[in-house]
Amino acid sequence: MAHHHEHDEEFWVDNRELILREDILERARELARLLATTEEVRLYQEAEKKIRENERVQGLIAQIKKKQKELVAFQTTFRNPQMAEKIEKEIEALQDELDGIPLVRQFQQSQVDVNYMLQSVVGIIRDTVAEIVDLEAARPTEPASRADA
Repeated sequence: MAHHHEHDEEFWVDNRELILREDILERARELARLLATTEEVRLYQEAEKKIRENERVQGLIAQIKKKQKELVAFQTTFRNPQMAEKIEKEIEALQDELDGIPLVRQFQQSQVDVNYMLQSVVGIIRDTVAEIVDLEAARPTEPASRADA
């Protein structure tokens, strides 16, 4: 039993290498707080609040959730493909109605905008790290600069 415990400790020590440096984490949190102050995030929060407070939207969402549960029941428990197909069409119609509401479209667009912003920031970080790594890797192979050049 004690041997097993020792093994667990060894595993933990190996894993510690994966823990991110605190200064990097703090900078990441700073960046997150900064991103949270952007216009994209403000518009997302506004749209989300309007969606939460809109009775028609909430009613449609509730109906869709209810129908989805019914669908699962007819697919698995009752094994009734005809009924399942009928409910699928009803869900589709409700989803179309929901997607047709300008407020919902606004919310979806604001989600896309926030995701795009986050992906852009991650992309910049990834590309910059790759550039630095490539530069570092390229250095030793470059010809040494000659004093008489």
